[in-house]
Amino acid sequence: MHYRAPMRDQLSQAIVRIREMILRGEITPGQRLAEAPLADLLGMSRTPVRQALPLLAQEGLLAEHETRGYVVRLFTASDIVDAIDLRAVLEGLAARRVAEQGASKAVLRELKACLEDGDALLAKRRVEVADEGIYADMNERFHGAILQAAGSALLLETVERNSRIPFAGAQALAFDASNLEQMYDMLQYAHRQHHAIVDAIEHGQGARAEALMREHANAVKESINLTALPLAAGDGTGQLTPARASSAGI
Repeated sequence: MHYRAPMRDQLSQAIVRIREMILRGEITPGQRLAEAPLADLLGMSRTPVRQALPLLAQEGLLAEHETRGYVVRLFTASDIVDAIDLRAVLEGLAARRVAEQGASKAVLRELKACLEDGDALLAKRRVEVADEGIYADMNERFHGAILQAAGSALLLETVERNSRIPFAGAQALAFDASNLEQMYDMLQYAHRQHHAIVDAIEHGQGARAEALMREHANAVKESINLTALPLAAGDGTGQLTPARASSAGI
């Protein structure tokens, strides 16, 4: 049983580090990713890298190559804006349904466990690069719990499909290591929103829960500096140069 935890940790680390490299432009759009060199670069075995690549493809950051393997996807600012707006509507609807239907004790326990995990992480009043995976895992659990509790397979499927656009999913997070103070402020604000959303759900306040969740999702636009994206493209097309991104998925 003890051999599994390190492998899970390595997989999580591989996902986070490859995601960072893509979002910061260290791996360029159209570049093909080979397992062996990437594993050497990350200082880990090929197995977690091999497992990470299809998961990053599900996030929309990679695409399958026509022969084999994966390449870094090209995507546009308008794609991202549309996907974030759609996420806000869908997750807002989910939060409203859970609040109006009445969240079960199990769902509230899971949501409050996420709040406690986030509180513990932010209690030291700073974040470190090592905190990235911890917060991302908590955030994905939080949003996933609300979506599952909404009880709609179609809603869940639509959110999962929308999350294939980069930056649109709750699981996507990349720290700006050069400005961890700003990252702390951003995550603290996002986590205060988590608390407000849970409070609204627990008290059956559907309209409030929906509005809070919409605002929470839309905050992603600020975190990735969407206004700079056309400039980042350099050709006026709005194609994103990933180095502009500092954080997403809050």
